[in-house]
Amino acid sequence: MSLPAASLSARVGGLFASHFLGFGLFLPFFPLVLEDRGLTVAEIGYILSAGTIVRIAANPVMTGLSDHSGRRRLSIFAYSMAGAAFLGFFIASSGMVTALIAVMGLMIFWSPIVPLSDAYALDVVRNHGADYGRMRLWGSVGFVVANVFGGWLAGMGNSQLIVMGTVLGVISTGFVAISLPRQGRDEETGEPQQNQRPKLFWSPWFLGILGVIGLLQGSHAAFYGFGTLFWLQAGISEFAIGLLWSIGVLAEIALFFVAGRLGLSFGPLTFLLVGAAGGILRWLLFPLADSFVTMAALQLMHGLSFGAAHLGSVAFLSRLVPPKWGATGQGFLAASNGILTALGLAICGPLFELDPAYPFWAMAAVSIVATLGLALLHPFMAKKLAAGDVSPAV
Repeated sequence: MSLPAASLSARVGGLFASHFLGFGLFLPFFPLVLEDRGLTVAEIGYILSAGTIVRIAANPVMTGLSDHSGRRRLSIFAYSMAGAAFLGFFIASSGMVTALIAVMGLMIFWSPIVPLSDAYALDVVRNHGADYGRMRLWGSVGFVVANVFGGWLAGMGNSQLIVMGTVLGVISTGFVAISLPRQGRDEETGEPQQNQRPKLFWSPWFLGILGVIGLLQGSHAAFYGFGTLFWLQAGISEFAIGLLWSIGVLAEIALFFVAGRLGLSFGPLTFLLVGAAGGILRWLLFPLADSFVTMAALQLMHGLSFGAAHLGSVAFLSRLVPPKWGATGQGFLAASNGILTALGLAICGPLFELDPAYPFWAMAAVSIVATLGLALLHPFMAKKLAAGDVSPAV
């Protein structure tokens, strides 16, 4: 028996929320967990860097395996249980080598969860007319809740609780996924169609488009790596910095809430261009903000620089890539975002030492390059969209 569209949308929202509850604990606070284990700053950096490299490499591989089998819900469940097992190994062990193994194993199985969830959500959009943005916004809500809860746990001085909370988030994601109804003929029959990956995944034009789109998310490298340090140097308190991060995510949530209506008038290419323009303005002005009010106003632009770019990229790929291979397409996008963000972090470190403003102006330059790339590719991308499925995806 099929679920009503509203009920199904709510459960897919629960899938995003459960994942980002775990991720919202892991991303900000896991370095503290490693530090409490007695690891040095260099060892922590090595572990997190190795995890990032593995995550980037694993995304297209693991999503491809799932698409080949045609069983995305089962894949999310299996990957979640495997990720939880590696976290359990981390809890039961000690030392740098075991921590490295645990983090790398976790990243292999945790990294494909979002692309697979996106692909499932987009199937729900196609099959039931659901609103992708209103499903995805619950991931952002979960992330904010986890940030606040994680800060409270960190204040208690027991980092093991942060790991346990992450485990619960990972396990709950698997159980939410396996409880969802099947979507599409491939899962119903268990016989995947079009077993060969589409040739477009290896086309230079496709990889070039992924590179240009990846620049939009890569332009956030300075903010993710050095935004908090910049604000601390500007005399902003830790509590106020937490509020600034929350304002950015709330702006993202607001855009996701109205994105479905906007998508009826504006296509994915418009979302991408708006995201690029938002990045240019945000990063140009970021170092010039000298008060909490001006900083908060700029944080509202996170809804454009991140939110609009995310919606545009997901929608573009959903129309370009056959639904059978939707998760693989999102996996390639996640890999592109990860590679360019990692490169941005490597560049921004030395720039920050020269002058704290330089990394953000460099990211403005990256956004300008992305805008020019989108402008040049716009006719070609529009032609590709016209040749594919043009149903709204945001």
